[in-house]
Amino acid sequence: MCWEMRPQLGTTRRAIWRSWPVLCSHHKLPTSPHSAQKVAMATASLPPAEKRNKKKNDTVIVISGPTGAGKSRLTLEVAKRLGGEIISADSVQVYRGLDIGSAKPSATEMSLVPHHLIDILDTTDDYSAGSFFRDARRATEDVLDRGRVPVVAGGTGLYLRWYMYGKPDVPQSSMDTTSAVYSELLSFQERGQWEEAVELLAQAGDPKALDLSVNNWKRWSRRLEIIRSSGSPPSAFALPYNSFHEQHDTELTEASADGKCEASKLDYDFFCISLQVHALSCTGQSI
Repeated sequence: MCWEMRPQLGTTRRAIWRSWPVLCSHHKLPTSPHSAQKVAMATASLPPAEKRNKKKNDTVIVISGPTGAGKSRLTLEVAKRLGGEIISADSVQVYRGLDIGSAKPSATEMSLVPHHLIDILDTTDDYSAGSFFRDARRATEDVLDRGRVPVVAGGTGLYLRWYMYGKPDVPQSSMDTTSAVYSELLSFQERGQWEEAVELLAQAGDPKALDLSVNNWKRWSRRLEIIRSSGSPPSAFALPYNSFHEQHDTELTEASADGKCEASKLDYDFFCISLQVHALSCTGQSI
C-alpha cells in the first residue's frame, strides 16, 4: 500500500462553493518547492492584497488536509508568492512543547513567512473552537490591515468550519455558572460517577446526553453550562455551517428555472485548497 496525494481546489465566493478540476490529478502531490510552486500557481489570479477593492469581500486562502498531506510545504509556497502570512488552524500547534507529531513549521520556515497562532499557550491552558474563532479572526483582520494576504492552514476541521461560516450564537456563561458546573464535575469525577453525571445532564434538558463519549467531561461541562445559561440545550442553537448549506441548497433549487443563485455572503471570499490522501495498491511495484 502506498499513498497518492491530490489537491482539490474550489472557491467560496459570496457563500457559493464552486468546484474546480482536480489539479495534478495524474501526479503525486509535489514533494519539492519547485513542484509545489506549480500548485501555488492556481492562486496567481487572485488580486494582490494592496489592490483589493474595499467594496468587495477580502480574499482569504484556506488550505486544509490531514497531517502528512503536504499542507506546510504548499502553504509556505502560496504565502511567499502572494505576500501572505500564515494563520495556523491546528488544535495542537497552539501549544508550546508539543512539537512531535504536530507537524509544526521549522524555525527556518517561520523565518521566511510570518506565522500566527503557533506556540501561544502552555499545555495546561484550555483552548476551544470558540477561542480559535476569536484569535484567528483577529489575526486575519491584522494581516489584511497591513495589506497582506491571510493564508489559513490546518487539519482541525471544526476550527476551519467555525472560521469560515461563523460560530454558533450560544450565550456566554457567567463566572458563577462556570464555577458551579466545575464543582459538580469534580464531585462526579471523584466518585467515578459518569453515568450519574449523564443522567443529570439529561434531566437538565439535553436530549443528546447519552450520545457523549464515556468520560468526556469537557463536553459534559460545556453542555451543562449552556443549559444553565440559556435554558436550552446546545442542539437548540443553529450551526452556521449547517444553516449556510441548507440555505444554499434551497436557493439552488429555487434558482434552477432561470439559472440564478444569490446566496448570503460570508465575511470573506474564500479560495479553498483541500489536500486529500488516496490509498493506492502498489504491490509488486518499486516505490
